[in-house]
Amino acid sequence: MWQTAPRVDMAGPRIYLDYNATAPLTASARQAMIAALEAANPSSVHAEGRAARRIVEAARREVAALVNADPAHVVFTSGATEAATMLLSPDWTMGRAPLRFSRLYVSAADHPCMLSGGHFAAEAVEKIPVGADGVIDLAALEQALARHDGTEGLPLVATHVANNETGVIQPTAEIGRLAKTAGGVAVFDAVQAAGRISIEISTGYVDFFILSSHKIGGPKGAGALVGASDLMMPRALVKGGGQEKGHRAGTENVAAIAGFGAAAREARLGLAEMAGVRAKRERIEAVIGEILPDAVVHGERAPRLPNTVFFSIPGMKAETAQIAFDLAGIALSAGSACSSGKVGPSHVLRAMGFEDQAGALRVSIGLQTTEAEIEAFAEALGKIVAKRRAVTAAA
Repeated sequence: MWQTAPRVDMAGPRIYLDYNATAPLTASARQAMIAALEAANPSSVHAEGRAARRIVEAARREVAALVNADPAHVVFTSGATEAATMLLSPDWTMGRAPLRFSRLYVSAADHPCMLSGGHFAAEAVEKIPVGADGVIDLAALEQALARHDGTEGLPLVATHVANNETGVIQPTAEIGRLAKTAGGVAVFDAVQAAGRISIEISTGYVDFFILSSHKIGGPKGAGALVGASDLMMPRALVKGGGQEKGHRAGTENVAAIAGFGAAAREARLGLAEMAGVRAKRERIEAVIGEILPDAVVHGERAPRLPNTVFFSIPGMKAETAQIAFDLAGIALSAGSACSSGKVGPSHVLRAMGFEDQAGALRVSIGLQTTEAEIEAFAEALGKIVAKRRAVTAAA
């Protein structure tokens, strides 16, 4: 974990509870990056180039192993957003033949990089509603796919495996089967799910996963799209040289990819310890319930990631509470980090029907989160709520 800054009140080190925004860089990822910083160009044929290529391919195997994929079907990118933008395209190929997608179907609670629609025209993007629990409405998706006009092109269904704000896990098998039944392709944003729940691409209903290095303890600036095969592929977003088998041109970022591979290995091995993380999440929820009986934990009745709690404090803006936690030396989020600086309620909450909520706070933890940090969170929450009640009573 990175070196923490002193708390504002100087009582101790800061506490980091924002793993869904970015997970702390693991020691093994840092070491792998340092070892690869002076690597040669992995496309060079000399000994130095071959050594760099071995680093890239070793990382590719680790990333593939995280989702039980064939390493040959991993394409490295600069991050998950680039991978999503590449996949969300009407223009694909099947072998050497062109393949056309005419419409994109996404969850209304998806990440902004999915909701943006990639290269699809705005009118070709259909948002599928979610319920109050944050789970996609399968009946609505089925109906939308039944209306799809196959004469214009195929349907592309793209949703998240787990929501980055609520942690709600989607019924990916059912979503994928609906896409397949309609003759389409299923793309899943697995950024938050990878390393927190077991996911595999070799299930028959997943065509592509999108992964991000920095969400699993690797460096920022590295991501990947992982396919069930390489027969069907989107057209290259970055064109030029023949790197990544022609799917993504540009000299590979060897150091970042090396860190990504090391983090992927740790994430895969760490899956066995997620039960302990879940127990800590449940402790956090119990603390919230004790201090704030009227708090709303969003998505609590749906399957969720073991590390994520998304809750609202009635009558208090999430941004106000976030600042108070920050001043107490605790880092957490008011929704998605990708939406920071934006005024207004979370689009995820709107999609779930919580129009009147003044935002929500996201606590996201990891293997390194300690009981002492949870107690510090509880203490800070208690003080924030007490202060709010005192101000309300005075008013």
